Amino acid sequence: MQCEKLAIPDVMLLKPKKFEDERGFFMESFNQKVFEEATGIKRTFVQDNHSRSVKGVLRGLHYQEKKPQGKLVRVVSGEILDVAVDIRKESPTFGKWVSEILSSDNYRQLWIPEGFAHGFLVLSKIAEVVYKTTEYYSPSQERAIKWNDPGLSIDWRVENLDGAPMLSEKDSNAEYMNVLK
Repeated sequence: MQCEKLAIPDVMLLKPKKFEDERGFFMESFNQKVFEEATGIKRTFVQDNHSRSVKGVLRGLHYQEKKPQGKLVRVVSGEILDVAVDIRKESPTFGKWVSEILSSDNYRQLWIPEGFAHGFLVLSKIAEVVYKTTEYYSPSQERAIKWNDPGLSIDWRVENLDGAPMLSEKDSNAEYMNVLK
């Protein structure tokens, strides 16, 4: 597994080894020992999540307040723009964001540590996203930052959509990031 630190070094792009031949391919999507060796991070994952969304759906930017989740995100079908925003107040990269295209064709995974808000936009007709978390989902701790917060200026690449992104009611009513300051 290759590991590439992004502009915010705590967020890492992981590229698993894939073995292909005329029959198809094989890859380990996760191996705790390999993950630890590649990233230098020791985490226990406690939950796997799986979502299926149509083109133009934007989920996020989500985080948990007192029970933050680290996430290891990958796409098993389709393509997304995956975004991580640093919400750690003491961090030199507080309020900064990084994004990566994750797809079922490139097999890349994004490690998003605790202390980040996470969201994604579906770029393909349909996308299925799976991610491991380091903490259980806690509805009472869940929060959201408005996807188009002008203080963040995230390039969501929405110009490629036919209209505005599709949001849940919760995401439509999300707060701006200045509530964290």
